Amino acid sequence: MIDMHADVEDTALHAAFVSVLGGSGPVGAGALVADDLVLTCAHVVNSALGRDQFDQAAPPRDALLRLAFPLVDREREVSARVEPGGWRPPRADAIGRAPVVPGRLAHHGDLAVLRLEGSAPPGAEPAPFQLHDCEREVVALWASGNPVTTIRARPRVVAAPWVALDVVGGVGVSAGYSGGPLWDRARQAVVGLVVAVHEDTQAARARAGAGGHQDRSPAVVYGISLPAIESELPRMPPLRVPAARRGVQQLLAALEGVLTTPASVAQCERWLAARFGFPARDLGTDHARLVRLAVGSRRGVPELLEAARTTLAQHPAPDGGAAGSPGEPWERLRRAARIVSPTECLTLDQRRDLAGLLARCRQATPDALLAAVLPYDAEPRALSGLADVIDVLEAYEPTDRQPVPPLLRAVVLVAGEERQTADQLTEDLQAWTERVARRMGVPWAAVCQFRADAADRHAAARAPSAPPPPVDGAGGTAAGRLGRAVPRVQIELLPTGGSALFTYQIWAWDAGAQPRLVVVQDRDAASTRVVEDIRRVLRTEVREDPETALVEFFVAPEWLGLAIDTWESDEGDEGGAFVPGFTRRLVVRTTTRTRECYAGWKRRTAALASAGRLVFGEKYADHKVARANLEVRPDVGTVVLCCDPARHGQLLRQCVQAGVHTVLWHRTDHGEQVGLDLSGMLEGTEPRGVPEAVRLERAKAMAEPGIPTHRGGQLSLLHDPPDHRPPPLAPEPWVLAEPAS
Repeated sequence: MIDMHADVEDTALHAAFVSVLGGSGPVGAGALVADDLVLTCAHVVNSALGRDQFDQAAPPRDALLRLAFPLVDREREVSARVEPGGWRPPRADAIGRAPVVPGRLAHHGDLAVLRLEGSAPPGAEPAPFQLHDCEREVVALWASGNPVTTIRARPRVVAAPWVALDVVGGVGVSAGYSGGPLWDRARQAVVGLVVAVHEDTQAARARAGAGGHQDRSPAVVYGISLPAIESELPRMPPLRVPAARRGVQQLLAALEGVLTTPASVAQCERWLAARFGFPARDLGTDHARLVRLAVGSRRGVPELLEAARTTLAQHPAPDGGAAGSPGEPWERLRRAARIVSPTECLTLDQRRDLAGLLARCRQATPDALLAAVLPYDAEPRALSGLADVIDVLEAYEPTDRQPVPPLLRAVVLVAGEERQTADQLTEDLQAWTERVARRMGVPWAAVCQFRADAADRHAAARAPSAPPPPVDGAGGTAAGRLGRAVPRVQIELLPTGGSALFTYQIWAWDAGAQPRLVVVQDRDAASTRVVEDIRRVLRTEVREDPETALVEFFVAPEWLGLAIDTWESDEGDEGGAFVPGFTRRLVVRTTTRTRECYAGWKRRTAALASAGRLVFGEKYADHKVARANLEVRPDVGTVVLCCDPARHGQLLRQCVQAGVHTVLWHRTDHGEQVGLDLSGMLEGTEPRGVPEAVRLERAKAMAEPGIPTHRGGQLSLLHDPPDHRPPPLAPEPWVLAEPAS
């Protein structure tokens, strides 16, 4: 269906869209980000110059690229060169220059800034940018810019450094979308650049052979998000943002009350012009121009406050109200700034400095940090790193009860965690907090008090003789939980056309550290290969002392019945066969929780400490009856299945939909006695102890194979508590994509 409003909605996109031309036509796209700068992918530049896509060497200075603005002036071509300092080639790791193996992993970098040799054609305008929204649909154009090639995609998951988006409409994806802007029509802004596309060609051929009527998995578009772009290119001029509306007049009035002399206005304008790369007027500048400069650039409003603060240090207001004082003019300006820019309070340098410090942190994890600072936040978040938490917390203001804003509280908690291993990093984080707190007008005494209280709670939580601290709504204590994570190995398992062969990725999560993607298997493999990789990861990637690592399999709801706990490696390996089902705590978890079931999951999380248990026997086997029981018992966190195994699949999906954390069942036996046995096994066991109780039962069954009364040999456990979960990157069915050229 043709969108009759697309031309109107995409006007700003069309004005900024750039085609990167190769020898025989467009090879990729880009976006105009300043009057003479274009942003695209490095592998698109390599393709245009006839080089290997993953070539890391910067193109020579005399290498000219041909560009076109097809939606502004289809006939005109413009030459451009790679800007010095604007070349970030594809690399395998976040740091270093490790080469990329095509098709194997999401890679880092892959950005290039091009400077036009002449001016852009009339009508071309820099693109406005905003942070991506996990709930909003975006569109993308193929390299030619023809609106017919528009595809619609919806973000599915963030997995640094990329965002994965499912294609939900438009033409089929193909090579040539790379480097092009991902356009959010609702907010009229670019939210990232396309870096790769993928459609399962095998599935496409199968659909064609069946007349195109088979169910299809969506094609996948991968994008580089705005935070990743800004992190990779810290010296690129600030990006434009959509024109702000709400609060602009209040900001203008407040600024006039603070900058009351022509000299102060001119100095403030020189500051902003230097920060944003605009020419300063000096003569003829006014407050309105300052506001236009600020609201039209990323982090421009915090920069305006910083400029006003610096200016007032040299040109105090007549009423004596200096920046940072509780004077009414300055407070009015601060309040107006938050109305215009509610999600940004840090300047460019403050945000970059903090992101650099957080990249070195290894103790705190994003989900635990957010839960510690905002324990009652029920909104699902896509967090791929600590910097994402900071972006979320910038939008929250301090309260009367807690004058330290959540942003600074989070940095204080991270600094406390890092003190165990990196005192110098802790001191840097504390120095950053002190600088920013004073510029934000936060009382430094309040920050010091929060730090002392957090340190006391952390010490009490870790004391051997201390009673267990109360559990909050996120499954732990607000202070002290960040460093108490259990080491684990997490396997994202994706069956491929049956239950005998799999593709998978394995994450290692050492106690308190950041998760690491350590194994990617994108070719069909048997269960023995999966187990062998798990053993290798346990030996080389996870420190299990003093606690044995938890092994977690993430599978789609329809595959929860796989007998994963019985899988073992080949006998030929050193030490004989390895069976993680009884040598390690092993559980299965769901890969997704829908928005519909998320509220129930949060409610049951809050009740875990005193949650009840339901036993579903034959009279509860009907899914409607089971659903009714789960509805009237919203606090229940554990379900035991003892009905006919043929009913297990439907009931398991019902439990997942209702937000249940733990489900225990026997794969072959059923009946009242099975329910009593399994319930007795869980009696007196707290929720976090269930995996160990099940492991012991499996071990007993393995130790005494001749005794049929042991239930452990066929026990399955769904255990989906509020612990950290690395974000999946792969599409389903999973075939990793090579970048589109």
